[in-house]
Amino acid sequence: MNRLDSTFSRLKANGEKALIAYIMAGDPSLQDTEQLVLELERAGADIIELGVPFSDPIADGPVIQRAAERALRGGTSLRKILATVTALRTKTQVPLVLMSYYNSIHAFGEEKFCGAAAAAGVDGLIVPDMPPEEAGGLQAHATRAGLEIIYLLAPTSTPDRLALVARRSRGFIYYVSLTGITGAKLADFSDVQRNVDRIRAKASTPVAVGFGVATADDAARVGRVADGVIVGSAIVRQIGDHQHDSRMAEQVGRFVRSLKEALGAHRAAPQHS
Repeated sequence: MNRLDSTFSRLKANGEKALIAYIMAGDPSLQDTEQLVLELERAGADIIELGVPFSDPIADGPVIQRAAERALRGGTSLRKILATVTALRTKTQVPLVLMSYYNSIHAFGEEKFCGAAAAAGVDGLIVPDMPPEEAGGLQAHATRAGLEIIYLLAPTSTPDRLALVARRSRGFIYYVSLTGITGAKLADFSDVQRNVDRIRAKASTPVAVGFGVATADDAARVGRVADGVIVGSAIVRQIGDHQHDSRMAEQVGRFVRSLKEALGAHRAAPQHS
C-alpha cells in the first residue's frame, strides 16, 4: 500500500485528520529542506509536500514566489530534489508529495521522471497546471511507477470535472478552497463545507483542503469538515522570517505543532471496520 493510503487509513481509524505541510524544496537550501522535513514530521505533519521551484509559478502568491526565487538562486533543480528525497528515505518514511509545474516534468521527460521519482521514494505528485482531461499520459506513467497523481478541484469546478477527478484521484483530492493564488485569506467556511460534501458524494478518496489556512484556528475549522488540512504559505512565511536563524527548523516546527494540536482538539469519532 502506498504511504499516502496507509497514512489516511491509520488516521481515519484513530479519528484523526491529516496535517499536510508544504515547503519549497531548496528554500533556503536543500540541506535545510532535509532538516525541515524531519522536524515537520516530529512536529506532527502527517504528509509533506515539496514544492519544485519554477520561474513562473502562476498559482502561487508572493510568499511562495519569493521562496521559489531563493531556491532557484541556490541552484535547486528537480534532479537535486530527487537526490534529497533519496537521502531522506534513509531517515524517514513520512509520505512525500512533489508539487511541480508541468514544464519541469516535461523537460525531464514524463516516463523518466515518474520512474526516477518513485525510485527516490516520492509517493505522490501534484501538477497544478495540468488539467485532468490532459493528464492521461502522465497518469499512465505514474501508475506504472507506483506514484499517485493528486488532482485539484475548486469552487468553480464543473460537475463533469468533479466526476472525472473522483474517478481518477488517488492518495487524496486537493480541494482549493478559494479562487485565486496561494496565501489569500479564507473567509467563508460554510462554502468549504458545502463543496467538500459535494465532492464526497462522488468520491471515495480522502479530501484535503488547502489555500487560505493560515492559523491554528483555521486548521481546526477546516479539519471539522475535511479529511486533511493543507498549510503552505503560512509555513513558508515562517521559513522566510527565520531563514538566517540557526534555530529556523525549531521555530517552524513549533508553528506546525500548534496546527497539529488544533486538529487534535477536534478529533472525529474513530472508524471501526
